[in-house]
Amino acid sequence: MPMPHRALGPFSVSAVGYGASILSLPEGPQRTPEEAIATVHAALDAGITLIDTADVYAPSWDTVGHNERLIAEALGSWSGDASRVVVATKGGLVRTMDGRWSRNGSYRHLRSAVEASLTNLGRDVIDVYQWHRPDRWQVFADVIESFKILQMEGLIRAVGLSNVISDEIEIAIELLGPNGLASVQNQFSPTYRCSFPELELCRENKVAFLSWSPLGGAATARQLASEVPPFATVAERHGVSPARVAVAWALAQGEHVIPLVGASRPETIRDSAAGAELELTEEDLEMLGGHTDQRIPSRSSAS
Repeated sequence: MPMPHRALGPFSVSAVGYGASILSLPEGPQRTPEEAIATVHAALDAGITLIDTADVYAPSWDTVGHNERLIAEALGSWSGDASRVVVATKGGLVRTMDGRWSRNGSYRHLRSAVEASLTNLGRDVIDVYQWHRPDRWQVFADVIESFKILQMEGLIRAVGLSNVISDEIEIAIELLGPNGLASVQNQFSPTYRCSFPELELCRENKVAFLSWSPLGGAATARQLASEVPPFATVAERHGVSPARVAVAWALAQGEHVIPLVGASRPETIRDSAAGAELELTEEDLEMLGGHTDQRIPSRSSAS
């Protein structure tokens, strides 16, 4: 069965996306380049046509662009039609020599970051460019205007936001105009449901909602069954993994929701991608619940 698709700005992408950060960040499982590329290929073979990356996804401050270059290599060596794959990257989050994470939403930095990402990805234009994390030292509206300029100059096709609140989404929608904001990427999972207001606002405005860490993060994903027991119960009922249930649950939150599943092994991403085919019953969904103010894992600076 082919992977169902959903709208993301001007694109039609797979209902499940692949979040590639785990392949490059130092706290993730260390994989060889060959193993990492095999995982990306497995995601593509499973029907995934949306890959999410960022310039700062790298082992260290001086290897920024590592993940983008890895994705470019994987797409270039894949046996399928890479032209149908949408790549979303992010900018505005920076890493310093002393290991700190910082933010820079200045036009000068964003333009430089876009140009670097174009080189890393080997592309003439970026499909979806997302503001990684708002820089509170900048006027939010001014940065959105910077994204408009980058889009008008043909460097990016679609504009996205990440780690934002409802008020910021509304400002972006007003400034970018009808259909101007393609996506919002916030943390949302069975163990972190605090972004439900933003999810609903995106639904009302026909903006794609990309949920990062939809399984609760690498550590929590392995403990999903114990952290949220109903997911284990539903998984047993259907004879599948709790992770697959979590993906199906995220998709059931709305036709505009696209979970970005991270995986460092081919078998893991294949299992999660199959969540798009899992049909949860009304009884299942009632047991799993929808919005609560649950907040178990903390936000990662890199996400």
